[in-house]
Amino acid sequence: MIASLIAAATLLIFVAVMQRYLVGVPILYPFFYHFNLTWAQELCIYMFVWMAKFGAAYGVRTGIHVGVDVIVNMLRPSIQRKVILFGLFAGAFFTFIVGTMGAKFVFELYPTDQVSPDLEMPRWLIFLCVPLGSYLMCFRFLQVAWNYMRGGDLPHHDPGHVEGVVESPAAARDLMAEELATKGVAR
Repeated sequence: MIASLIAAATLLIFVAVMQRYLVGVPILYPFFYHFNLTWAQELCIYMFVWMAKFGAAYGVRTGIHVGVDVIVNMLRPSIQRKVILFGLFAGAFFTFIVGTMGAKFVFELYPTDQVSPDLEMPRWLIFLCVPLGSYLMCFRFLQVAWNYMRGGDLPHHDPGHVEGVVESPAAARDLMAEELATKGVAR
């Protein structure tokens, strides 16, 4: 969903900018003048907001959010476990509160006839990303906490590794050998 939204928003903005510049070319003016893309910017803003809300939930699940854990790592393991669980449950609680307040806002906005300026979409539909994204993020916090309580595993992201990019020929051979080993094929 996140990749689709960013791809669609990028394509839409590209088409809108090209249309704006092609209208200025005298020969192309009659062809491109009648395309009305004034709504494109508004739609892209909404698409990026939805992408950000669901991207935040994805970040919790994969561990790509920035965290400062220097002090937590210096604690004894028994205290460290409690601090990490407190942080995860605090994140779940906060996102639950934001989701509930967002749901209340959407619920109050639903019966009104308010629409967006250019698209004339119902505003409640636009703001629906707040409760949906926040509740999904709350679920992800609880999911990470559950996995941590059961196995002590936290999702982590290695900023030095890019999926699909091999750092050296030796790493490429090791990666190929690892993939062959997992498939049960001998070298």
